[in-house]
Amino acid sequence: MGKRIIVVGGSAAGPKAAAKARRLDENAEITIIQKDAELSMASCGYPYYVGGVFDDRNMLLCTPTGVVRNPTFYMNAKKIEALVCTEVTAIDRQKKSVQCRNLESGTTSEVPYDKLILATGSIPNMPRIPGASLEGITTLQSMSDADYLRKIKDEKKITKAVVIGGGLIGVETCEALQLAGIDITVVELLPQLLTFLDWELAKLIENHIKSKNVNVITENGIVAFLGDGKKLSGIKLANGAEIPCELAVVAIGVRPNSLIAKEAGLKIGERGGVCVNEYLQTSDTDIYAVGDCIEVKNLITGKMIHAPFGDLANLQGRAAGENAISGNKAQFSGTIQTGICKIFDYAAGTTGLTEKAALQAGFDILTVVNTSLDKPGFMQGKLLITKLVVEKGSGKILGAQCIGAGDVGRQVAQWAMAIMAGFSVHDVINADLPYAPPFSLALDHFIATAHIMQNKMLGRLKGISAREVKERIDKGEKITFLDIRDHSEYEAMRLGIGEKLIPLGALRKKLGELPQEKDAPIVTFCKISLRGYEAALVLEANGWRNVRVMEGGIMAWPFGREK
Repeated sequence: MGKRIIVVGGSAAGPKAAAKARRLDENAEITIIQKDAELSMASCGYPYYVGGVFDDRNMLLCTPTGVVRNPTFYMNAKKIEALVCTEVTAIDRQKKSVQCRNLESGTTSEVPYDKLILATGSIPNMPRIPGASLEGITTLQSMSDADYLRKIKDEKKITKAVVIGGGLIGVETCEALQLAGIDITVVELLPQLLTFLDWELAKLIENHIKSKNVNVITENGIVAFLGDGKKLSGIKLANGAEIPCELAVVAIGVRPNSLIAKEAGLKIGERGGVCVNEYLQTSDTDIYAVGDCIEVKNLITGKMIHAPFGDLANLQGRAAGENAISGNKAQFSGTIQTGICKIFDYAAGTTGLTEKAALQAGFDILTVVNTSLDKPGFMQGKLLITKLVVEKGSGKILGAQCIGAGDVGRQVAQWAMAIMAGFSVHDVINADLPYAPPFSLALDHFIATAHIMQNKMLGRLKGISAREVKERIDKGEKITFLDIRDHSEYEAMRLGIGEKLIPLGALRKKLGELPQEKDAPIVTFCKISLRGYEAALVLEANGWRNVRVMEGGIMAWPFGREK
């Protein structure tokens, strides 16, 4: 008889672990025990099914060749027994068995194991407020949630909905429901959406969402669901405002589903996740844990975190499946928390630490913002805005965020690999990347961002963030804001902060129009601030000593503008 492998959980990490174990041992007895009716659900695809990007529900469950991953598939293709609609109610570590209950028949059974892999996932957080049991309140965590919201989309009976939470799932759900023709309001307790971004980039995303006729409310929480005792009719906010709605989608994060592990006496971390080592092994050497139910190491800060990402779940499942068969050989060392989401025709991606997170972790840092196209204008290039965070002195890359309509995914992937490799800015300034006009600029946005940071580190660029510019304006500081675009650009779009227009080509001839006190503060900018940088160099060469470049230019300005 082969080794008996039991996998608890059949979403992402569990089936991956079972499949890897099978590939390494044809004779192992492998069983997946899954509480839901479905297996291997592509849960990250739920918003796109709800929004009608595709209509075939089975696409969330099938292989790349179109075969639905059901118990018959697992038995015939992989010789893996998959017990669906079956809940594991207890783990007996002494007997090395799990207690199961069939949710349809109510029958119970005991299944022995040699190695156990826990992939129990996560549980959506729900607000504990009045009215939480009203009909019309849901999450988007399960296939049944996706089916419920897709039915609403297809029936076209609901006209107003509220999305509670402005994180990844919240903004993706917002888009899905808006595409269904529903009037959407997003409510976020924190001062910004998408907390994996720093505030100024998140504000640009908020502005983009609002441009799609979505109402966004930040710094306000929900205190009650309103209704007639049965159906939802609205929500009440902390400031007393009431918003009518027939649907509320709660997307305020998830927590590890680790209760069964805790009841079995396994070690649980500070964030409620199962503790594992680099081999995904729990405090019991015969039990592994993977996916959303565990805590993993942040490779930059060294701290344990909860990182519920689908790609990480698959990587962890692969490693645990190998270790359950072959012994502890495959490692999962941790994460740098790379992520991306689609927001209408924009994307927002991140890897590593934000400025806020880096400061909280105690790093001494420098940041820059770069705005440019992802490829030449004659190839219909689209906007990218990247914020880079590095360690001051060494230039070690700590994090990058990128947003825009351009190829955000490629930018974030490049920064992720640089961080994983431990690179500094100096290691990537001459990066040999693929170039042709249909794909990138001659100096890719990634490399240009590194060049800007190098200039800042060498003292050639003295930058100022848009947020700091706004703060200084609000304080009433006397600053000369120098817009160095041409007149037609100025007439088409401008900030309206009292800026002075002098086109770059005329600047050397009009230096007399600027404050003659050489320590007078001057901030230069243009659409993306490339010309702003060149203008600052001209002014410094002519004796001005207090010149700053507004990083990212007008396109990275997150506040209101005159035109």
